[in-house]
Amino acid sequence: MSLDLAQQRIALVGTGHRGTGMWGKELLSRLGPQVDLVGLCDINGMRAHRSQRAIGTNAPVFTDFGEMLSTLRPATVMVCTRDDTHDDLIVQALEAGSDVITEKPMATTAAKCRRILEAEARTGRKVNVAFNYRYAPFGAKIKELLMEGAIGEITSIDFHWYLDTRHGADYFRRWHAYQKNSGSLFVHKSTHHFDLLNWYVADEPKEIFARGNLRHYGANGPYRGERCHGCLHAADCDFHLDIAADPWLEMLYEDPSREDGYVRDACVFREDIDIYDTMSASLVYGNGVQVSYSLNACMPVEGHHLAFNGRKGRLEIRHKEKDPFGIGDHDEILLMRNFGPSETIRITREHGGHFGGDKRLQAMLFDPEMPDPLHQRAGARAGALSVLCGVAAVESVKTGRAVPVAAQLG
Repeated sequence: MSLDLAQQRIALVGTGHRGTGMWGKELLSRLGPQVDLVGLCDINGMRAHRSQRAIGTNAPVFTDFGEMLSTLRPATVMVCTRDDTHDDLIVQALEAGSDVITEKPMATTAAKCRRILEAEARTGRKVNVAFNYRYAPFGAKIKELLMEGAIGEITSIDFHWYLDTRHGADYFRRWHAYQKNSGSLFVHKSTHHFDLLNWYVADEPKEIFARGNLRHYGANGPYRGERCHGCLHAADCDFHLDIAADPWLEMLYEDPSREDGYVRDACVFREDIDIYDTMSASLVYGNGVQVSYSLNACMPVEGHHLAFNGRKGRLEIRHKEKDPFGIGDHDEILLMRNFGPSETIRITREHGGHFGGDKRLQAMLFDPEMPDPLHQRAGARAGALSVLCGVAAVESVKTGRAVPVAAQLG
């Protein structure tokens, strides 16, 4: 069941950076005639009102999610809150008769994933997960080539993701720095990557073995404070963040922090940080495809290296998001055949969120008649399988053994 085109009354819960930007201001700018934003909800009322002004809407503001659902009865709810709260909000929305679009990760534990799937089946409503990298032009082209059989049956994949010292460090300033909130970067960030793998392979992940460590942030720092604002080490710290220099962050977080105590510039060297910044995993699929994966969150570069080995050849891309040597105006996919000519496929880089993926994702989610030949739409089961890869990876790190993935859904 897809989202009903005749019911485009939408409500947003979670008015932070992603909610206000991509699912508020940008969504209305792109799809204004198709959607009617009828309500905003955040437990921080000041932030919600500031989001309302930033989006440019007169939609009413709520601090109680249940009240918003019962008052507005929206057709679709967009969930953009802290990761560990997603399942409660999704289930409440489904039970109130709304469809749901949720930011990734859909949830942070196997039990929460099962709860969402059960609620979706019981209510007959629909959950879609916002996996925007499926819609990026380079990702779509790779999927197209794989579906065409360009390298034959996939046998193994090498997938390595790099977060630079700005983007990577930012997770350690925010609520993401604690496993109870985010499930770790294996869940919060890697769910993007695991979903891409699941989508590319077109099969369910069977088992994962992983390692993870905290080598750069947390207690590894030479000094620490409570937050960057007013820190005595500001002049010496390479990771110092000046909130006042970013009007958007200051608007959404600095003054609103007086209501709930949440600061956007917490010290990346807090000793109680418990997520990993250095991660690797070996993953196997039901069809036998083997994957070597890694994620590093303190690098001088941003982007990823992805290579598919098949029975007929190899497909490879080095996608640069930030690089000290420049990134150019296009991506290159290298198609190398075992017994035939090789070729370079150039994909023009696009501006906009997630390299053009965000706008395509939104267009498809709000137009159920749009063809989907590459199977880019991702429902609750896809959301669950990507989460479970990360959940199982964390369990593997802690236990030192391989952990089942898809079997956790029962």
